[in-house]
Amino acid sequence: MPNSIDRQHAEALIREQITNSIFQDAPKQSIVMQLGRRLPNMTSAQTRVPVLSMMPLAYWVNGDTGFKQTSAQAWDNVYLTAGELAVIVPIPEAVVSDASFDIMGEVTPRVNEAFGKSVDEAIIFGVNRPAEWQNDVITMARQAGNNVAASSGITYDLLMGPTGMLSKVEQAGYTVTGVVASMASRGALRGIKDDNSRPIFVTDMQGPTRYGLDGAPLYFPENGSFDTSVAQMVAGNWQQLVYSIRQDITVKILDQGVIQDPSTKEIVYNLAQQDMIALRVVMRLGWALPNPATRLNPDRLNVPFAYIEPSTAYTAQTVTFTVKDDAGEPVAIADAVVNVNGSRLKTGPAGTAVFYLRAGEYPYSVKKSGYRTVTGTVSVASSAVPVAVTMTAAK
Repeated sequence: MPNSIDRQHAEALIREQITNSIFQDAPKQSIVMQLGRRLPNMTSAQTRVPVLSMMPLAYWVNGDTGFKQTSAQAWDNVYLTAGELAVIVPIPEAVVSDASFDIMGEVTPRVNEAFGKSVDEAIIFGVNRPAEWQNDVITMARQAGNNVAASSGITYDLLMGPTGMLSKVEQAGYTVTGVVASMASRGALRGIKDDNSRPIFVTDMQGPTRYGLDGAPLYFPENGSFDTSVAQMVAGNWQQLVYSIRQDITVKILDQGVIQDPSTKEIVYNLAQQDMIALRVVMRLGWALPNPATRLNPDRLNVPFAYIEPSTAYTAQTVTFTVKDDAGEPVAIADAVVNVNGSRLKTGPAGTAVFYLRAGEYPYSVKKSGYRTVTGTVSVASSAVPVAVTMTAAK
């Protein structure tokens, strides 16, 4: 028999102190929605944005009686299609009643953070991109040749050299308004110096962010959205990226109905029968990179974004379009514009245009003045894909 009352015997009587706050990091927001340009809210599921696609030219007139030449200007349509982002968080009512904290108040900001992560992943890297959206930023930059190989790590030349990441954006006719980099790249940046042996990774007390790169603010997303298997850094003129909200984030508490498994359609929860509630959060938005024609990018083949690849570049498949006419002996059509879900290339003298795409389904169109537009869909899996296109003359 113990001759004293120890902690074990009095455990039931000892009050356990619970702090009135949860130790956690502040929720992180979407970097795309912070840097991109927001358009007025969408009033329908799809919004059409007219984009300048051909710029007029001016010509010198030879002599007093020389003929003045004509020129044209044209516009194209770019569409913002609303994609839906949603989640349901089921919680037993007993858990809500017995909790020492406001569970709903704790869950909601974390769901908003998850939404921001999903938006950034889809727009920049194409992760779980809605089928109705155009290609992601990385895919379009890759098609424009704005990918910078970094097999030996990040160097000064890869960042700011003549063929470096920032220069590729400038060659498209735009200045860099922001650089987004992985947290892992911070270590590489610390050791880089300019031609005068001065470190380039220094604090910027006057800029919008703590760090800058050649005058552009430098961001390190902390919401887990940066895909280091695809890129180390992404630079661009983010004001050229536009997005629009079709439905702001709405939060609804459900206490009736059933929740089914999306794959098997089996009922997972019956809210009324199991005394549960569910937090349902939904939002809808669309985005686009209109990429209008400029004097430095008249054919819209370049884009205002570039990126530095990881040491091992991501795997893409070659998709080769071969465009010919419908003559008895088909002739290759040069300078036809092949648009694969927002990525544009012109066919060469042999009538070919080569894209590098990750697995997925891609709608395409082929246009050439004097010919009828051809549209279709190409499926990309684990091997190269040839696409034969036959164009007929417009009547």
